[in-house]
Amino acid sequence: MEKLKNNSGTIDLPVFGISGGILIVFVVMGIINQELVTNIVNQSFAFSVKYFGAVYQFVMLGTFLIALFLGFSKYGRIKLGKIDKPEISNFKWISIIMCTLLAGGGVFWAAAEPLSHFLSVPPHYDGIQAGTEGAVSAALTTSFVDWGFLSWAILGTLGTIVLMYAHYHKGAPLKPRALLYPFFGERIMKNSALGTFVDAFSVIAVAAGTIGPIGFLGLQAGYGMNALFGIPDTMFVHAIIIILLVVVAAISAVTGIHKGIQILSSYNVILALLLVAAVLILGPGLFIFNSYLESFGMYVQNFISMNTFRSDEVWLSGWTVFFFAWFLGYGPMMAIFVSRISRGRTIREIVTAVAVIAPIVTTFWFTVVGGTGIFQEIMKPGSVSEALNSNGPPAAMIAITEQLPFGTILGFLFLLATIVFVLTTTDSMSLTISMAITGSGDPSKLMRVFWAVLMGAVATILLTIGEGSIGSLQSFIVVTAVPVSLLLLTTFWTAPRVCKEMAAEQGIIEPKQDESEGYGMVGKKDPV
Repeated sequence: MEKLKNNSGTIDLPVFGISGGILIVFVVMGIINQELVTNIVNQSFAFSVKYFGAVYQFVMLGTFLIALFLGFSKYGRIKLGKIDKPEISNFKWISIIMCTLLAGGGVFWAAAEPLSHFLSVPPHYDGIQAGTEGAVSAALTTSFVDWGFLSWAILGTLGTIVLMYAHYHKGAPLKPRALLYPFFGERIMKNSALGTFVDAFSVIAVAAGTIGPIGFLGLQAGYGMNALFGIPDTMFVHAIIIILLVVVAAISAVTGIHKGIQILSSYNVILALLLVAAVLILGPGLFIFNSYLESFGMYVQNFISMNTFRSDEVWLSGWTVFFFAWFLGYGPMMAIFVSRISRGRTIREIVTAVAVIAPIVTTFWFTVVGGTGIFQEIMKPGSVSEALNSNGPPAAMIAITEQLPFGTILGFLFLLATIVFVLTTTDSMSLTISMAITGSGDPSKLMRVFWAVLMGAVATILLTIGEGSIGSLQSFIVVTAVPVSLLLLTTFWTAPRVCKEMAAEQGIIEPKQDESEGYGMVGKKDPV
C-alpha cells in the first residue's frame, strides 16, 4: 500500500520515506564516520560544481529573462488561481515572500559578504586594490549578483506559473511533480517513479537548505548573545536556541499561512525597516546612498557578463555557484509556497513582486548592513575585519553594530530580526514540504510539526558532531541542486506554453484549436 489517506490530503509514503530516510541516514553516517561523509560530500560537491556550475547559471539567467517577458507582455494580464480577489494584502504578501528567503542571508551574509569581497576583490575586477574606496562598488555589486534578480526569479516565477496552472486550473495536487504536468498530464500525478523521484529530491534539497540556516543560527545567536550579554557561548546554549526556534516554528506552521506565518513576516519586515532607518540616521547614510546608486548601476550595466562569469571555478564554487545552487534547491518548494499564497494575482503582479521588487529591496538591505561595515573598515582598518576573520559571519554583524550609537540595542534587534527570518523560513518550509508530501494546500498539523522538529533535530545533531558537519550539509545543497536544476529547466518551455492556453481561456489572445483543451504530453492532448 503506497499511500495513506488522511483528513488533509494523501500522504505519499514513498516520498515521505525516501526524503526523511536520506536525511536520517546522512545524520547517522555523520555520527558513525564523519570523515567518510565529509569526503563523499566534498567529492560530489567538486563534481557538481565542475559539470553543473554553468548549468545552474544558465537556468537562473534564463528563468529571469523568460519571466520578464511573460510578466510584461500581454500574458502578464493572466489571472492565476481562479478567484477574482487576492486572499492576502499586498504588504503581507510581499512580506511573507521576502522573509521566507532572507533567512539565509538577511543579516549575517548581508554583513559578511560585502566586507569579504571588499577585503579580497573578486576576480571579475582587474586592477582594483582590496581595502580601498575603489573596491567598494566591486564588493557590493558582487553581492548583488549572488542575492539579486536571478536568485529571486528562480523562487517564484516560471515554476509558480506552471504549478498554479496545474493545481488551480487543472486540479492536480500541489506537488513538485506537477511542474511536469504539461508534459505528462495525470500520469505524472499517479504512481509514477519519476514523480516520486522529483518530489523526494525537491524535499531533500529544500530541507538541506533550511537545516543549514537553522544550524548556523544556533552558532550565530550563541556568539551574539555572548558578545552582547556575556551569556556563555556553548553547545548547550546553541541547542536551547534551536529548540526554542523549532517550538515556535511548529506552532506558527500549525496556525497556517493566514495567522502565524503572516504575522511573523509582517512584523519582521516592519522591524527590518526600522533597523534600516536607524542605521541610515545613526550611521553613514550618505555613504550608503552613494554606494548603492553606483553599485546598482554597475550591477545593471554588467548584468549579463557578471552572471555568466566562468573564468575562476574555485572562486565561483565558494560564492556565486554555491548561492545559485542554494536558491535552485529552494526553487520547487518556494514555487509551491508562492502558489499557495498568490491566488487571484496576475502573472505581472507575481513577476514584479518576486523578480523586481524583492531583489531591489534585498540589494539595498545588503548595502545598508554591509556598506556600513565597509565604511567602518575604511575609517578604521581592522575594526570589522578582525572580528570577521577570527569568528566568521556572526562576528561581522556584532562588530558593525557595536561601533554605532546604541550598539547593544541595535545588535540585539538585528539578532532578533535574524531569528525571525530563520523562524519564518522554517515554518514556511515545514508547511510547504507537508503540502508536497500530501498534495494538499492545507496538510495535517501533525505533518507540519514533524518536519519542523526533524529539521531542528538534524541541525542540533550536526552541531553536536561538529561545525564541519553543517559545512558538509551546505556543500550537500550544491549536490542536491543537480536534479532540481534539470526539473526547473523544463519551465522554459512549459511556462510560456501554459500561458498561451490560459490567455486564450481568459480572452487575452484569440484561442487556437490546438491550444483550447490543454496538454498532457508534448504535442498530444491530455487524455483526462
